[in-house]
Amino acid sequence: MQIRPIEEFFAREDGVPLAQAFSASRPVHPSVGMVPIAEAERACTWQALSRRPRQGKSVAYLHIPFCENHCLFCGFYRNAWRPEDGARYLRAVAEHLATDGERPYQAQGPIHALYFGGGTPTALAARDLAHLIEAARQHLPLAPDCEITVEGRAYNFTPDKVEAIFDAGANRVSLGVQSFDTRLRRSLGRKTTREELLRFIDSLILADRGAIVADLIYGLPGQTMEMWERDLRIACALSLDGIDIYSLKLIPGTPLLTAIEKGKFAPTAREALGGYYARAVELLEDARWEAVSTTHWRSTTRERNLYNLLVKGGASCLAFGAGAGGNVHGHSYSITRDVTAFQTAIERSEAPLGHLARQAPHTDLFNRIKGGMERRHLNLPWLKEELRRRAGLNADAVLGPLIGQWQRAGLVEISEDWLDLTVAGSFWQATLTQNLLDWLGQSLRPVGRAVP
Repeated sequence: MQIRPIEEFFAREDGVPLAQAFSASRPVHPSVGMVPIAEAERACTWQALSRRPRQGKSVAYLHIPFCENHCLFCGFYRNAWRPEDGARYLRAVAEHLATDGERPYQAQGPIHALYFGGGTPTALAARDLAHLIEAARQHLPLAPDCEITVEGRAYNFTPDKVEAIFDAGANRVSLGVQSFDTRLRRSLGRKTTREELLRFIDSLILADRGAIVADLIYGLPGQTMEMWERDLRIACALSLDGIDIYSLKLIPGTPLLTAIEKGKFAPTAREALGGYYARAVELLEDARWEAVSTTHWRSTTRERNLYNLLVKGGASCLAFGAGAGGNVHGHSYSITRDVTAFQTAIERSEAPLGHLARQAPHTDLFNRIKGGMERRHLNLPWLKEELRRRAGLNADAVLGPLIGQWQRAGLVEISEDWLDLTVAGSFWQATLTQNLLDWLGQSLRPVGRAVP
């Protein structure tokens, strides 16, 4: 691998940090440096891994790869939902949970957060949702205070489904609201109006049976700052437990990006996105919401955001359902995306793996860095000691020039032992994190270290 000079990881110092710190945002890549396990060795490697009990924090993810329609912006759409498809799929997921429930990698060690994601889990019938939650609770060693989240959307999330998930043991609902503006919602493929959405959220809150969290997106085509502020004020007034704010990601292959490329929608200027983020931070702080991460706020202690924080900090993640991804014992893996292939593998008592890879050296270190940056605070003495212990590095020489440049660019502040992200740094958090990991990855290599 070619050594990249440190200047490639620097931010721009002569512009407005929120708008111009970097020419483009970078996602945090979980797969850098992984070594794929050859298909011929995959089954025996997985068997060996499954015989080892987990240690440390753990979560579980169950994937429902069906949606009633394809929202224009979504990159997670896989399969159109048909009620007749549900029974066989749910039997396969339940059988997967039961079979692996006898294996130490699943059976030993508490699960601290359980997430039902998609797709759209709430597209399932009430009885099927309940059975799936009950199967997970039966076969996973959930901690007594386990956070159990069901992801959903207001459309077709009927009262019987709400009752079913809470009766079965869910204690958190994550709603993909995106925007309350009816016109904007319709343009994105969302079916419920503002009024219908507000009535539904009110009913969830009045049920008072779990944390209710709403996702909001900024940077949507046709969305003005005034519309964004209105969405935030509505959300703050709803007695929600949590709010997530995300910048729109234009994902290749999505209908929205295709429409933008054809000139049907005008994208929000990249330089404007930081202003939307900063305005959200300002309004949420004015309303006395507590920042849990760079993208998540809470108004009550009922909301913990455990799954997201633990996953981003490198917790073991057990994966179930077609398309789910996880990691355990220094290996990352995924379940095959093809629903029929997944069901067939389970019926044949075969591991339904899509891929299996050995994680790179120092992944545990990088995970802790990612977790700290996600929370907006990185402990510098700890990081410096890790670099010295692992590779004998002069941490001040490795970290000092990069952190100092980011400080001059207005992205970070140093407070005693801590690197703290500014508002602009929080907006660029993923880019900063990936730049830091790339720079340290070069420095930790045994040959050709990039120590300045």
